[in-house]
Amino acid sequence: MSLLSEIAAEIRVCTLCELSQSRTNAVPGAGPEDAEVFFIGEAPGRNEDQQGLPFVGASGEFLTKLIRRAGCERSEVFITNVVKCRPPGNRDPMPDEIAACAPYLDRQIAAIDPLVIVTLGRFSMARYFPNERISRIHGRPKKVGRRTVVPMYHPAAALHQNALRSVIEEDFDQLGKIIARARAERDKEAAADEDAPSSHEQMKLF
Repeated sequence: MSLLSEIAAEIRVCTLCELSQSRTNAVPGAGPEDAEVFFIGEAPGRNEDQQGLPFVGASGEFLTKLIRRAGCERSEVFITNVVKCRPPGNRDPMPDEIAACAPYLDRQIAAIDPLVIVTLGRFSMARYFPNERISRIHGRPKKVGRRTVVPMYHPAAALHQNALRSVIEEDFDQLGKIIARARAERDKEAAADEDAPSSHEQMKLF
């Protein structure tokens, strides 16, 4: 069993918060272990709770289209949420629920080691951009350690406010360029590391 599968197995039987008492299925996430792009949503909804998979409802269909606008296929990216179980009535996740799931999310990110992280909605945005407003920073990438983090509106926002649809689509059009830049930076750094003299070679200079 891979590390990512082990984490998913733990999530499916997790009882760290009260959401475990009302869920049908936990939703660990889905995607390949070598994904370059890692999407973090907010919480599973009714369809996700029934199927145990992320973003399978109407917002999921829209997300699939958005991912293609960025030049990727859904099968190439990893998708999860800040909480892995559905909050009753689709209410917002509570701070203690987000905190209970945070170690799982940390471990998933470490296992996949993505190049770009895309936050979908304000709860995942707050992980990297505390006290910010998504209306102000959406679509603007930020370097966090070795990774590029891009805050985006949640796809469901376009279903509730049609005026946001074009804004979200434009952000995802730019996401493809952001991913390409991140790849170029990674490749440049890798080339520099290969060209750098080894410690043994450096010793020869003295």
